[in-house]
Amino acid sequence: MTTTVMASAATTSLAFFAPGGVTAGRSAARLAAPPRHRRALQLVRAQQTSDDGAPNKPAAAAAPKKLGLWDALAFSGPAPERINGRLAMVGFVSALAVEAARGDGLLAQAGNGAGLAWFAYTAVVLSAASLVPLLQGETAEGRSGGVMTADAELWNGRLAMLGLVALAVTEYLTGAPFVNV
Repeated sequence: MTTTVMASAATTSLAFFAPGGVTAGRSAARLAAPPRHRRALQLVRAQQTSDDGAPNKPAAAAAPKKLGLWDALAFSGPAPERINGRLAMVGFVSALAVEAARGDGLLAQAGNGAGLAWFAYTAVVLSAASLVPLLQGETAEGRSGGVMTADAELWNGRLAMLGLVALAVTEYLTGAPFVNV
């Protein structure tokens, strides 16, 4: 395959020719030179061609690539940060709700183990719900639109992770729950 590039550009000469020869005077240069604020329009087109010189047709929409479980869960895979972010968002809101309802801080909630079963159940359900579309070849970017974008979800998850850490550190340093009832 070869790539053909066609370019067109307006060019200007460096010397100004007068009927009697080349002139370098200022007045002749000002009259003959194009204004400096005008730029030449450049148009570049690239087209991929096959070996016989015929242009290639665009490929039909490719089927989404299906990931294996270990590819999705790899350190640089699409699942770990998204799953951790989703769990952090649920955990941050739940921790604040329990603090407001019962008065127990985050560390007290983690220490008494009352919510451990709910946490395990939520982690399994959210992990499965996040992995199934990835294993079927869908991406979060392909399903996002409007205000709810894949990038917004990642940033909200990151902020929720930081919020959980800040909540735990604040409670540890002050010795009291963040939401004082």
